[in-house]
Amino acid sequence: MRFILRYVKPIKYRLFFVLFLKAVASFLELLIPYVLEHIIDDVVLENSVFKVLLWGGIMIFLAFLVWRTNVFANRRAVKNATETILKIRQDLFDKTMNLSGEVFDEFGLPSLTSRMTSDSYNVQNFVRMVQTMGIRAPMLLIGGITVTLIMDAGLAAILCILAPIMIVLVVFISFKGIPLYENVQKKVDNIVRVMRENITGVRVVKALSKEEYEKRRFSGTNDEMTGADMKASIVMSMPGPLMQLFLNSGLTLVVFIGARRVNAGVTEPGVILAFLTYFNMVLMGVMGVNRLFMMMSKADASAKRIASAVDAVNTLDIEEEKERTKDDAFIRFDHVTFGYAKVLNDDEIIEGGQRRKAISDMDFSIKKGGSLGIIGATGSGKTTVFNLLMRFYDVDKGKITIEGRDVKTIEKDELHSMFGAVFQNDVLLTGTIRDNIVFGREVSEEALIKAAKCAGAYEFISAYDDGFDHEITKLGTNLSGGQKQRVLIARALAADPKILILDDASSALDYRTDADMRKAIATNYPSVTRLIVAQRISSILNCDEILVMDDGEIIARGTHEELLKNSPEYAEIYRTQMGE
Repeated sequence: MRFILRYVKPIKYRLFFVLFLKAVASFLELLIPYVLEHIIDDVVLENSVFKVLLWGGIMIFLAFLVWRTNVFANRRAVKNATETILKIRQDLFDKTMNLSGEVFDEFGLPSLTSRMTSDSYNVQNFVRMVQTMGIRAPMLLIGGITVTLIMDAGLAAILCILAPIMIVLVVFISFKGIPLYENVQKKVDNIVRVMRENITGVRVVKALSKEEYEKRRFSGTNDEMTGADMKASIVMSMPGPLMQLFLNSGLTLVVFIGARRVNAGVTEPGVILAFLTYFNMVLMGVMGVNRLFMMMSKADASAKRIASAVDAVNTLDIEEEKERTKDDAFIRFDHVTFGYAKVLNDDEIIEGGQRRKAISDMDFSIKKGGSLGIIGATGSGKTTVFNLLMRFYDVDKGKITIEGRDVKTIEKDELHSMFGAVFQNDVLLTGTIRDNIVFGREVSEEALIKAAKCAGAYEFISAYDDGFDHEITKLGTNLSGGQKQRVLIARALAADPKILILDDASSALDYRTDADMRKAIATNYPSVTRLIVAQRISSILNCDEILVMDDGEIIARGTHEELLKNSPEYAEIYRTQMGE
């Protein structure tokens, strides 16, 4: 709950105002049965129609005030809850965008998605309900008992016995429900993961006729989530029927004992009628407390999950630059070793330093304006080189420098502004081609056109009637694979970066387009340092140096001609691809 209090603190006065309004409305609501009792037992006996109408009008006026006050307070409560969750979602999104790769992997995308959606929704409902029921339910409960004690202490003793039993029951079961709802949210993570995998890969599923298989897989995950939710819901729904039983039994006792007391002349008929109304109010109060605790159980579990992400310690702190290395190389990997944390399942990462090694003793350098090609089998660590260079992860051993500066000492925004990058499975966002290339940066029209021409995208873009303002659908589904890659490359070039990273970025391009693009980039961006990962040799054969990687290690290096002579692995790839 401390996490939620942190966000409601800035609007605490508005919350107190809503609670004050609900308290006023509840007090007025408690007066209505009392006025009714006065009319029946006192006013009617005076045989005055005017007084009956007067007190009846007072009852109607009180009911109107209760209605208007509650409506106004509820609207303010919804606004306060919306503003609170808006800040929470924004902080969660900002934190997610700045998480280190290792921490992001620990949470996982499905889990972060469900925290942003279902968890934040639970917290929002709780903040709203605290305002609408947090003061009203206790006031109806306590106020109802208090008024009945004043009216008839003997009958009120029934409520005084039942109320504590019901409250203890609600509180006990509610605290039992918190871990159950935490488990439900973990199962929701799995639902999101399976749905995301299938929605993203729906074409593959259809192409392989695996719809029934994926339906069964989703059904299993859905059944697990449903089972966990049913268990939590059953436990949390237990107080409702029990309280109904207690209160209905108490109501029966009130009618039975009250009738005997009326016959004995101890109690007036209006008191019994008021008692029945107050009993219903007490019932509403207890049910409100039950709902409040149920929402608190959900919100507490959800708030803990959101807080763990918002308060996650980022492992990529900026280190103080002690001494800048004097180095002729623009980029240098100095005996770098790195391993990813070993994931056991969706929610757990092995502690104690067990890691899955990705690269080992990686050592190379690139001069400014130079080019480096990297080739190797899938899983050989090629993409990891870029992840470390852009400091999505920190190295385990060794050092990475840019212009003699350790990447750990460079501010994140300054570091990333040096790069233009196209990664594997990169995506286009919904919007225009211009929006996707400019990407919120300051890019002139001249730079935009230059980047599009060098990427080979200008020709097909200019063929559209609206040119760069042509709308791209979600994930770029209205563009071909080659067109998407060319737009992505144009995006990487548009801001004139110091370093260009192309991670298998031309796999959908034909050989001629690929060659023309590489030539155009070298001619028009001569000062850009290029790092290119490719599966085909034609994309890297003109690089200043080529690294051949296998199992996270450099097994050969040199120019294209040198590798043909000295590296059997590279020569075999060349013969396979070129047919020579």
